[in-house]
Amino acid sequence: MNKAMGFLRHSFHQLLLFSLISFSCVSGTQFSIPRLGALRRTTRTEPKITSTSVSKDFKTFFYSQTLDHFNYRPESYTTFPQRYVVNSKYWSGANSSAPILVFFGAEEALDNDLSGIGFLTDNAPRFKALLVYIEHRFYGKSIPFGSREAALRNASIRGYFTSAQAIADYAAILLHIKKAFSSKNSPVIVIGGSYGGMLAAWFRLKYPHVALGALASSAPILYFDDLAPQVGYYAIVTKDFKETSEGCYETIRESWDEIDKVASKSNGLSILSMKFKTCKKLKRTFDLKDYLDSIYSEAAQYDHPPTYPLSIVCGGIDGAPKGTDILGRIFAGVVAYMGNKSCYDMNEYNHPTDETYMGWRWQTCSEMVMPIGHGNNDSMFPPAPFNLNKFIRKCKSLFGVQPQPHWVTTYYGGHDLKLILHRFASNIIFSNGLRDPYSSGGVLENISGSHCLDILPEKKSDPQWLVKQRKTEVQIIEGWLAKYYTDLLEFRDRT
Repeated sequence: MNKAMGFLRHSFHQLLLFSLISFSCVSGTQFSIPRLGALRRTTRTEPKITSTSVSKDFKTFFYSQTLDHFNYRPESYTTFPQRYVVNSKYWSGANSSAPILVFFGAEEALDNDLSGIGFLTDNAPRFKALLVYIEHRFYGKSIPFGSREAALRNASIRGYFTSAQAIADYAAILLHIKKAFSSKNSPVIVIGGSYGGMLAAWFRLKYPHVALGALASSAPILYFDDLAPQVGYYAIVTKDFKETSEGCYETIRESWDEIDKVASKSNGLSILSMKFKTCKKLKRTFDLKDYLDSIYSEAAQYDHPPTYPLSIVCGGIDGAPKGTDILGRIFAGVVAYMGNKSCYDMNEYNHPTDETYMGWRWQTCSEMVMPIGHGNNDSMFPPAPFNLNKFIRKCKSLFGVQPQPHWVTTYYGGHDLKLILHRFASNIIFSNGLRDPYSSGGVLENISGSHCLDILPEKKSDPQWLVKQRKTEVQIIEGWLAKYYTDLLEFRDRT
């Protein structure tokens, strides 16, 4: 299917009106919340990013970060090394008050972002900007207490692992950098994708004296406190598959009952284990279903050109030899997407030793509670509504703490967000691709495309609407900077 077809498009006027906040005055129940990262896990369809693929222009530093920014107990002044990376290749210097473009790390190590996030490096020459990338606390090399095990060992220590602490970290590092580079008057534009996009938007709201503006790509800041429909995420996954291939959609929709039918046999789990070449014999159908759910949602969420993972999955399903049964076609989709392996690990997406899995599980069990579930209607998934009570019990059994599902909207806002942003915020771009499942929780959806696509590196294969979208975002930021420099000159003249 032609990927350009079926896309919802808006004019530039509509894009500016609806996506830009820049005003002149100012399983049974789902337990795992799909991760938000701007970059998807490396699979067979995309090359791995290595240290040799990162430019030598990136210089790594460590800032002695305060453990707790919000109280005065003696232990709050404990420090830990927080990683940030600077690229000054294109910066025209403090004397010209050249801008600083800052990427906010999210729920993974910073390494892949250096070459995987292209918006900063692609536009650094145009803005003559200093580039800064900051790693999120408790991820990568920015671990308090010396090791990940020590940092996550109990609820008292994990209590320092919050979004509010993270954006306070970013503020401290940016003020440090501006002092180190003698760049007092250099305006700061913060950029993030997905969870990092939420952090960028929230940073602009909480620290407007530090950041002139924010680009929040694919930031589902409305997916809290039932502000967005619980079934929105999987409704879009279903729509994406249906638009790609009706046959693929139907096969997936019918496969769940077929899995249950086979499992009901006396040796059913053994049959399923052999059909799907699982590395360990299945003990329950949930593990297989959860694995397939993760493949489908990941393929839809990160359906980037030129590979288009969703088409790879459906190509495998639809391209299975004639006469292949339903589960055989599903397995063909798995092989197409994951590669031809000797066996398939049903815990591929849920490894407790993986730092993103561990960290994100804690974050979603404490404050980042996004009620995402499967609906009915024409969903290709079996019904599985989000059950907050079960979610709370599960989190309490894992971490010994009570989730706070209302905290995000209390601390950052959410209800009547458009009105709140109009009155109290300016210079925030919210960009969402309508094929991205998380756009169901985004602010005023506007563009076609997948998760965080606009901040990924530019490619010759990029569709024209994406080129146009990026150009618009750059022009908006240029407008912010022009107004800032005018105000700066007027202020200097008065003093």
